[in-house]
Amino acid sequence: MTEAPRSRRAEYAAATRAAIIEAARSLFARTGYFATKIEDIAAEARVAPATVYAVTGGKQGLIRTLVDLWSQAPIVAQTLSRQETLTDPDEILRDTAATVRAMRETYGDIMRLMLTTAPHHAEVAESLRVATGRYRDAIEAVAVRLRDVGGLRTGTTVAEATDILWFYFGYSGYFTLLDDNGWTYEQSERWLVAQATAALRGDAPAPDAGQQEGLDLPK
Repeated sequence: MTEAPRSRRAEYAAATRAAIIEAARSLFARTGYFATKIEDIAAEARVAPATVYAVTGGKQGLIRTLVDLWSQAPIVAQTLSRQETLTDPDEILRDTAATVRAMRETYGDIMRLMLTTAPHHAEVAESLRVATGRYRDAIEAVAVRLRDVGGLRTGTTVAEATDILWFYFGYSGYFTLLDDNGWTYEQSERWLVAQATAALRGDAPAPDAGQQEGLDLPK
């Protein structure tokens, strides 16, 4: 059955909502959650302040929307589905690293916003808790797949593998290498997957950070 085309009113409503979300995301990244006012978002989106409240539920509603945009991104389900067809543990880890990198490149601003705002705002903290739960669930699914294909060091449990994967591919890994160390995404991805592979698989000693093939670290 052919889906009926959307009316102009529906298209306008969708465009208005998208403009408000994009305006809020941009302003939150530039000035922070607390310094951003509804009036600022409205001006950026070229709508009335009342429209921001009516369409998105204000700043808290916008935070929840941004969290869902990030933590329910289709790439996560697509990656886990693809990994169900993979049997090489090293390929699974490389695939995981590539997806985490893509998520960080696309949604890193939202993650930073949540991590810096949550300690000072209870509702933002709750949204971050939900997002982190989804994030860790996906990481755990990778650990389960690694176990199922014999990709874990003997004696390593799924819970331990999940914690190790989180250490490398959770919030801090990429942010530390990118923000504190000045590495590129390419350098960070290669180093993280090499270290995670060594920690989980134990097939070889962890490679030296400066001697991995093709990894030119900042001096």
